[in-house]
Amino acid sequence: MSMFCYQCEQAAKGEGCTSYGVCGKDPETAALQDLLVHLSKGIASYAWEARRRTGAFDPEVDRFLLEALFTTVTNVNFDPKPIAEMIWKAREMLERAKELCEGSHLGSTSLPEVALKLGAFEPASDVQGLVRQAQEASIERSIERMGEVRAGLAWMGIYGLKGAAAYADHAAILGKSDPEVMGEFQRLLSELSREELPLEDLVRLNLEVGALNLRAMEMLDEANRSYGDPSPTRVRITPIRGKAILVSGHDLRDLHELLEQTRGKGINVYTHGEMLPAHGYPKLRAYPHLVGNYGGAWQDQQREFDEFKGAILMTTNCLQKPRESYRHRIFTTGLVGWPGVRHIPWKGNAKDFSPVIEAALAEPGFEEDEPDRRIWVGFGHGFLLSKAKEILELIERGKVRHIFLIGGCDGAKPGRNYYTELAQRVPEDCLILTLACGKYRFNKLDFGEIDGLPRLMDVGQCNDAYSAVKVALELSKALGKSVNEIPLSLILSWYEQKAVAILLTLLHLGIKGIRLGPSLPAFAKPPVLGFLRESFDLKPISTPEEDLRDILG
Repeated sequence: MSMFCYQCEQAAKGEGCTSYGVCGKDPETAALQDLLVHLSKGIASYAWEARRRTGAFDPEVDRFLLEALFTTVTNVNFDPKPIAEMIWKAREMLERAKELCEGSHLGSTSLPEVALKLGAFEPASDVQGLVRQAQEASIERSIERMGEVRAGLAWMGIYGLKGAAAYADHAAILGKSDPEVMGEFQRLLSELSREELPLEDLVRLNLEVGALNLRAMEMLDEANRSYGDPSPTRVRITPIRGKAILVSGHDLRDLHELLEQTRGKGINVYTHGEMLPAHGYPKLRAYPHLVGNYGGAWQDQQREFDEFKGAILMTTNCLQKPRESYRHRIFTTGLVGWPGVRHIPWKGNAKDFSPVIEAALAEPGFEEDEPDRRIWVGFGHGFLLSKAKEILELIERGKVRHIFLIGGCDGAKPGRNYYTELAQRVPEDCLILTLACGKYRFNKLDFGEIDGLPRLMDVGQCNDAYSAVKVALELSKALGKSVNEIPLSLILSWYEQKAVAILLTLLHLGIKGIRLGPSLPAFAKPPVLGFLRESFDLKPISTPEEDLRDILG
């Protein structure tokens, strides 16, 4: 069975995975995810028509759409069974969205053709039947109908919506949602389903996805601050003696509930990968058994999980195929899944992490304390803006020549050492802001200080990109210049769809001169890349020496 997927940076040969996903996704799972996205287009189309005509909406339909899109993000769910279950539920949600249109005098010309066809769609009753039905929903079919360029641009927008849905879903879990934001998700997915759209409309819709993602990131930022405003904190990166649980992913609520349920049980809790910024939040670091961070970026997890001496909990994306050596002690929750790995479901409005706790107690734990090593985290926009006057004075006095934002996703593909070499070569009169897993390549290095201010400041993960955007906009306002005129350069690495969403947000804000790597997206074909280069000066990374020379003169 073949497949075609080009949504992430690891796409085989820089073109697309056609037999098996480099991420570990098999053709069956890929087909089911394509069908789930296809059905989501129909749900969005009917829900948006009802919303714009009558103002009617269904919160369950809204919420399901976020979860459906997030489920198909790279490295989230590799298990065909729950994806099939979501497809069957999608049919129910489609009917509910259609019912919202009753009385709105909906005409057949108001909906994209895909929605009209899906109105009568009946999903097969078994997984293999769904896989066969998915052939018409494949990316290859849309390329045949639209051509490579327009299809690539449409899918860029859809991938951006997937990333934005991840942020909106995280916010919703913490109780933060906005019906207008959901309306925008539905409008944009409905519009991007129209295969007859010209290039200029597809470009406009991509930038509108960027605007939507900015609001989704803002909502998530507000939701995360229910745990307090992040502040600079030194985090231990070596283990200590005792039983242990390792938590990876982005879901702060899962971490909080686990900390509550492990209180007084003699278990140390460590963060991993995307969860590192949790230590910056006062209400989370107040738990004494949240003892530190273990390991680095997601692509090293197989080795790191193998060596970890306790249980492991995956809360969101960035899961790799678990090795047999630790399969008995790794758990998934939320939308994450892998065949045969135990899943912690919602029970009402809570989760019971007893199986994770029992697995941790059954493992030996760490036998002794390793030497204490620590790194800084927690440089959110609250702290950075409190230092804005100080930073501006350093710029005016010539003590800070330039600010580099070096961050983004990490990955296993060759070429990512560029970001380490670039950070090491940044002159000592420059500051470095960093975020997301790309920072793991250099965040344990000592970059020193400028007048007591650390030269390297960790803003957080991709979920915290809003902080970096807010700081850039506020600095430009304070300097009385456009964001493209201030001494700030963005050098980004990308891997999956949340990075696509962030890039579209930056383009929506008119930010130019972004450098992107280690390779450019396979779905952005030469005419689109040409437009981005001409309109936004978007360029691929070259070498650290050449890029620094070009930036600093």
